[in-house]
Amino acid sequence: MKKRLVLIALRSVLWWVILVWCKTLSVTTVRSEGLETLRRNGKNYVIAFWHGSMLIGWFLHRPRRNEQVSALVSQSKDGEFLSAVLEHWKYFMIRGSSHIGGKEAMQLMVQSVNDGKSLAITPDGPRGPRHEMKMGAVRIAQKTNVPLVMAGIAVKRKKHLRSWDRFEVPMPFSKVVVTYSEPEMVPQEFSGTALDEYKIARQQRLQELTEEAEDIIARGEQA
Repeated sequence: MKKRLVLIALRSVLWWVILVWCKTLSVTTVRSEGLETLRRNGKNYVIAFWHGSMLIGWFLHRPRRNEQVSALVSQSKDGEFLSAVLEHWKYFMIRGSSHIGGKEAMQLMVQSVNDGKSLAITPDGPRGPRHEMKMGAVRIAQKTNVPLVMAGIAVKRKKHLRSWDRFEVPMPFSKVVVTYSEPEMVPQEFSGTALDEYKIARQQRLQELTEEAEDIIARGEQA
């Protein structure tokens, strides 16, 4: 009953409170030109950010006018809460995960991108391990022949939840730094070991981007 009431509240008003909360953040982006060019030219893409940073990730990459973006959300009860927010942020919802409805979710994501939508995904979700990338983002970008972009996110003032992903709740008016990779095409000829190695390299790159964002935050504190 309690969770049902929370869900009703999220669908009615709390999504707006979360949006206003996020709009107080002071966001600095690094190397966002590649992504901005894709968005400005109406090109679709796959963007990946860590599960623990997904609140800011979803907020910053929510669809703009005349843009369509899909979001993968697990079929868990937590996924119900998240989807209640993202639906109000104009995301197209895809429900599933590597554990529940994985094959169907993969097909829906591929179809969504083929239909012209971009895709926002947390590659270490829904259950971790933390910062360990699964194949989904890489495989979808390869199958649909669209660019893959990764975003490392750091927050100056935040609270961590006691969850496997150490979910970050940014404090109002906090500074946020987001560092982007250049959009890159996953080689069509990669499969098996070559694709596994490519995925591991992307995992390392996303971690480097996150650490770069954290270093920028730290330097700002020391200045």
